[in-house]
Amino acid sequence: MARAINGTIHKNRRVKVLKQAKGFRGGRSKLYKTAKAAIMKSGQWAYRDRRAKKRDFRSLWITRINAAVREHGMSYSKFMNALKKIGIELNRKTLAELAYNDKEVFSALVEKASLKV
Repeated sequence: MARAINGTIHKNRRVKVLKQAKGFRGGRSKLYKTAKAAIMKSGQWAYRDRRAKKRDFRSLWITRINAAVREHGMSYSKFMNALKKIGIELNRKTLAELAYNDKEVFSALVEKASLKV
């Protein structure tokens, strides 16, 4: 009886890895061993950066809010504290969007907050 060597399973596993490595440079997309290592490393970076992206966006929103508030002669921390005291519970993403796209509404928020300070 002939020896079974899992030909299709073996091949499919390698094809799957090489398909994931498509677009990588050099042997990282052609050779199974290096492609597998590259896929493992890229997966680690993807996992890490999905979390880092949240931090990056939060700092971007804070920077935008700070720049917009300083045009009205107020600091970011005082503005956020005043909003909290008034009871306006808009998140930083929404505030940054208002500061960037709808300056009239944002300036009205700053006026409300400046009355409380």
